[in-house]
Amino acid sequence: MKNLAFLIVLLFSIMRLSAQEQYLSDVTETQELSMTIASLFQENQVSKAFGTLTPYWPMPLNEIEAIEEKTIKYLNLLEQRFGKSIGYVKIKNETISDIALRETYLVRYTKSAIRLKFTFYKNDNGWIVNAFKWDDSFTEEFN
Repeated sequence: MKNLAFLIVLLFSIMRLSAQEQYLSDVTETQELSMTIASLFQENQVSKAFGTLTPYWPMPLNEIEAIEEKTIKYLNLLEQRFGKSIGYVKIKNETISDIALRETYLVRYTKSAIRLKFTFYKNDNGWIVNAFKWDDSFTEEFN
C-alpha cells in the first residue's frame, strides 16, 4: 500500500513538471490569449503574462520559469534603452490549414519596439501554445 501511494505521488509530480494543463477551444480564444499577453508585456507585467500563458504551453515548468526570469531582466533593460511603452499592435496573422496559427505583435516603445510571436497548434483536444518568443528585431516583418 505504501508503494502504491508513493507511485501515485510520483506520477502527479512528474505530470506537474509539464506546465500545460488546458486547451483553447477555437481560434478566437488563441487570438484573445495572444492579445492579453501583448497587453501584459506592454504594461511590463511579465510574471502575469507567463502565468496566463503557462496553462496552454506544453513545456517543462522549469524552462518556462527560466524564460520568464530572463524576460523580466531584459525588459527592464529595454525600457532604459527604448523608453517608455506606448502600446501594442497586431501586425500579422498566418495559418497553416486549420492546424497551426502564428500571430505577431509589436509592443511599441518611444524609441523602438519589440516583436512577440505566438505559434499555436491544434491537436485532438484543442489549441495549445506550440511556441512563444520575443525579440527586438522586426525588420523581417517588412518582407
